[in-house]
Amino acid sequence: MPSVEEYPRVLVVSAAVFDRTTGTGITLSNLFAGWPPDRLAQLYTEDASPGAEVRGTFARFAPRNAPVEYHLFRLRQRTRRPDPAGVPAAEAVDPLPGPVRARLRAQLRAFVDLSPVRVPVDVRGWLREQRPDVVYATLGSIRMMRLAVTAAQECDAPLVPHFMDDWPSTLYANGQVLGVPRLAVLAGMREVMRHSSYGMGISEAMAREFEQRYGLPFAAFGNCVSPSDFADPDQPASPLSADGTVDLVYVGGLHLDRWRSLRRIGEVVQRLAQRGTPARLTVHAPATNLAQYDGVFAGLPAVRLGRSLSAGEVPGVLRQADVLVHVEAFAEEFRRYTRYSLSTKIPQYLAAGRPVLGFGPAELASMAHLSAADAGRVVGVDDEAALTEAVGALCADAELRDRFGRQGLAYAVRHHRTDRVAARFAEVLREAAHRRVARPPAPRSGSGTTLRGVDAG
Repeated sequence: MPSVEEYPRVLVVSAAVFDRTTGTGITLSNLFAGWPPDRLAQLYTEDASPGAEVRGTFARFAPRNAPVEYHLFRLRQRTRRPDPAGVPAAEAVDPLPGPVRARLRAQLRAFVDLSPVRVPVDVRGWLREQRPDVVYATLGSIRMMRLAVTAAQECDAPLVPHFMDDWPSTLYANGQVLGVPRLAVLAGMREVMRHSSYGMGISEAMAREFEQRYGLPFAAFGNCVSPSDFADPDQPASPLSADGTVDLVYVGGLHLDRWRSLRRIGEVVQRLAQRGTPARLTVHAPATNLAQYDGVFAGLPAVRLGRSLSAGEVPGVLRQADVLVHVEAFAEEFRRYTRYSLSTKIPQYLAAGRPVLGFGPAELASMAHLSAADAGRVVGVDDEAALTEAVGALCADAELRDRFGRQGLAYAVRHHRTDRVAARFAEVLREAAHRRVARPPAPRSGSGTTLRGVDAG
């Protein structure tokens, strides 16, 4: 680990707060684990409080600083009717949106993202008070780009954007609100890069692509795993259930059409079970996903919907699986969005020492990562015969499962241990703090009052 002097002072600007409830929050918490608290600050927009894993100075960018969204949300809360079943309005889950509703939501989301955001004087003062050497930002929207650039300007510090998906290529690309938000995304990216000294991608494939695309050095950093969450390499035996059923386990969201690929696997598992191969697919997803997509596995008794898991429960559940499942969607609109992404759970899967079944387009970075780790079987085409063969082989051969599990664990030790990744992460941020940017950010004039507590503005 670096010495205290080797850690630059970092201001994190992100929607997600440091916590263990979202993929981005988990990734941030792991990458900044052990960072000196007097050298770390975060300005975030999420309606949540920081977790206990990372210490630093935190401020929430108050919702009223985005007045259009703030007042629309308040209006919706006042006019929304309770669910007929008696579920309170705040807890009711909308059904799967139809095409018209989905288009309307996309238009409204783009309009809100494009709407003005106010950065009050006291927020600007708080930003300058942090005196960061570098501003690290996860972006993902027009608003977050504007906020990150403002922070870099106020602090006279270089920006380091970290991309988790290829949203710069896909965000508002369908012409929402007459194409104006898409133009704002492109302009925002140009401004971000003018203030950046270094970039980060969540995978090597993304880092290399974005390096060429934006003419800036990029490094690859995704989620990493605490040494305490790694499986014991001396005890990777298959944990088959008492009745000999092979349990294929999926942990993660069902959005981005992933439920379709999971259902395809469920159909294969169902046929294998009917032919005498004892197997089942267990799905652990967020509670909102389980409520929204509960009907998509109807008619498949070999698919079991497990409960939602807390972050602390995930490593143990993964280690008890016979096969871990990772899926991505095959539809073109989702392939473009996820092509360079590396799911938060893939390092966790590999660290669990269990074999992995990957089902998704072969060109995606996540599938390439599993193939490079030689941690299981990857089915890169939407082909029933190929999927059936892969699932059947993993269910039938305990030695094959054990070998894949060991290979994946060894790969995770080399590439995903927090203590090894953290040193390189600090080194890149330290280098970024000393690199020149294309357009040096200029601090804005004016004084601000000191911000206290967890609300900004």
